[in-house]
Amino acid sequence: MKQRYLEVTYRKGKPLAAYLYLPRPTGANSVRTVDFGDGLLVDYAANGDAMGIEITAPISVSVGRINAVLAEIGLEPLAPDESTPLRAA
Repeated sequence: MKQRYLEVTYRKGKPLAAYLYLPRPTGANSVRTVDFGDGLLVDYAANGDAMGIEITAPISVSVGRINAVLAEIGLEPLAPDESTPLRAA
């Protein structure tokens, strides 16, 4: 996957969870997950690269908080169009 994207999962019309997919090689698997608090978990590949961010409570986490985690792991903040699925939730 070359570009990151945000996917929101719904149950009974309400956002249940979300996942921010980060660029990674095809076939890469998560070997470790780190809890960043506030319902944000970062999945890492065997080589140490972040693969994605699990958002366990999409209605209560802010884009600012996600951007803070992205900054902590050395990545660019979400562009406004990238966060649209989360804001719609």
